Amino acid sequence: MFTGLIQAVGKLHLRGNGFFVEGCSELAPLIIGDSVAVDGVCLTVAGFVSNGFIADVSEETISRCTLGKKAENGGYVNLEPALRLSDRLGGHLVSGHVDGLGEISGIEDLENSWKITVKWRDLEFGRYICEKASVALNGISLTVASFNAYSQTFSIAVIPHTWENTSLKYLNTGESVNLEADLMAKYAERLLEGKTKESTRRNQSPSSEISREWLKKQGW
Repeated sequence: MFTGLIQAVGKLHLRGNGFFVEGCSELAPLIIGDSVAVDGVCLTVAGFVSNGFIADVSEETISRCTLGKKAENGGYVNLEPALRLSDRLGGHLVSGHVDGLGEISGIEDLENSWKITVKWRDLEFGRYICEKASVALNGISLTVASFNAYSQTFSIAVIPHTWENTSLKYLNTGESVNLEADLMAKYAERLLEGKTKESTRRNQSPSSEISREWLKKQGW
């Protein structure tokens, strides 16, 4: 589990069937088996090399995120080690399991911040977005500033500290990003689905009204 508060920006490279993540000196000492969020994707430390670590990667992971393409070009990635139970939760709960890809449809340099507009590639995930909701973009915990339900786009306001200390400053319009919706929204939806199904089942069950037949079955 992670918080979406980035601790370092590194570079990603292909290495055999896995990745070499360069630039981990700012992270707390890592050991084999540790989890690290790399642009919002939870990867396991499988080995170490100078100033970085090696991580295995599955076909499933490659198909759902941007890491494969980034590794081909030595792209910049956001890094965050796994959350300790004693840590402060300054962002929001981020699992490191990417829901889908988004596309950067606009980057606007404002006087005191940057406005980034994003659209889900898979529009079904738009239902998890609303104003002031949390979303993880390339592993960064961000707050939705506005949401357009018609176009399924949302915008985020990025303060200077976040801009300078993450890979957001390297983004370009049209670029793909990893998105993870708020866990709480997904759990709430799942619980409500269960209640709806249970309610439907009860409504479709035989009538429980007292009748002569019912009394006979109860021994009266």
